[in-house]
Amino acid sequence: MIKRVIKANAKNTLVALQVLAATSLFAQSEVPAPAPAQSGKIYLTHATVHTGNGSVLQNATIGFENGIITFLAENPTFKTDETMGKVIDCTGKQIYPGVIAPDTKTGLSEIEAVRATNDYAETGEFNPNARAIIAYNTDSRVTPTVRSNGVLYAQTVPEGAWVSGTSAIVQLDAWNWEDALVKEDGIWMDWPSILHRRGWWAEPGGTEANKDYDKQVQNLRDYFGEAKSYNQQPEHEKENLRFEAMKGLFDKTKKLYVRVDNVKEMLNVIAFAEELDVSLVIAGGADSYKIADVLAQKNIPVILGTLHSLPSTNEEDVNQPYKTPAVLQKAGVLFCLSINDGFWQERNLPFMAGTAAAYGLTQEEALATITSNTAKILGVDDKIGTLEKGKAASLIVTEGDFLDMKTSVVDYAFIDGRQVDLSNKQKTLNEKYLKKYGLN
Repeated sequence: MIKRVIKANAKNTLVALQVLAATSLFAQSEVPAPAPAQSGKIYLTHATVHTGNGSVLQNATIGFENGIITFLAENPTFKTDETMGKVIDCTGKQIYPGVIAPDTKTGLSEIEAVRATNDYAETGEFNPNARAIIAYNTDSRVTPTVRSNGVLYAQTVPEGAWVSGTSAIVQLDAWNWEDALVKEDGIWMDWPSILHRRGWWAEPGGTEANKDYDKQVQNLRDYFGEAKSYNQQPEHEKENLRFEAMKGLFDKTKKLYVRVDNVKEMLNVIAFAEELDVSLVIAGGADSYKIADVLAQKNIPVILGTLHSLPSTNEEDVNQPYKTPAVLQKAGVLFCLSINDGFWQERNLPFMAGTAAAYGLTQEEALATITSNTAKILGVDDKIGTLEKGKAASLIVTEGDFLDMKTSVVDYAFIDGRQVDLSNKQKTLNEKYLKKYGLN
């Protein structure tokens, strides 16, 4: 009897502690509540509007209702007033499409050094059925910091296996993953490396050949071959969940995203995709400038990795990562920019585009690498990526040049016409300590 009471008390204490911990975490979350649905018409007037498709409208007005853009024109003949709905005077300001961040762990990782907060990888080598959207956390503290700099959408991607799972495009102001989901778009794979690098970034060593490269590639060929054969059969005695998840690759409703950087590896990946007859997107693509003509000819898009990085080899120009976008643009390759070495850095995507503009792209071409080009590659360009009538009213209003970190200030952001709260933990702390030291 005594043991039973002690056991019951211990259980009750454990439950109480769990509830207390959960309450404490919730109280400390400091994540703004999602905005309510748009309730009336909104007009943003007298702004410079960058549509994302290359055109710029001066002294323009953009209007939207029920989350959809209904009006967009330069020097409109009518005068706006309160009877039309909410009118925001944007004289001297710039309007841009909301940024889309591809190849991220946004919502899947909170503190990289704390394993319990990371939910982007499953055990095993082949996990095409692992859906990133199921693990997506809308209460992440990181998301508001990303969103406050104009990044309104993200492609959240699983990692940690040869075939890591299915990615999803999400909007970054939602109560839960069901509300956040825009589209589940493709399956991600890491291609084997021909060379192994020794050392680490601070003390890089030499390279050595990967003796298992051919074997690893053959394992991938065998696995994808089995999956294709499985999905060509109308009926199955036993359902294979992993192969079922890959069906979209073979009917081309989903894309195959492959992380690969080396030029020889990219050529092998292209041959692999052609052999399977699947829609390929290269992610990373450090050496993509070396085969830009091939990529353009075969219509293979590229999600470029972090621009603010060192060249992939010692022999390359130190500025090569900055120049690569211009090379791809000139060759006619459809490409976009990503930051794949720190999900919390996604807020710097506009400034990566600014670097690309400083090294050969025009301002509007650079803007497209984080808006319309990304939307095309991810297959959501019918909804987002540009400012056009009939598309989602997902946009930002800024002071200064959005691609210039010295002058850009995001004043307003709208997702599907909903005005998003741009506060975040870092802004709150900044205001707190400005008050403490009398600097505000």
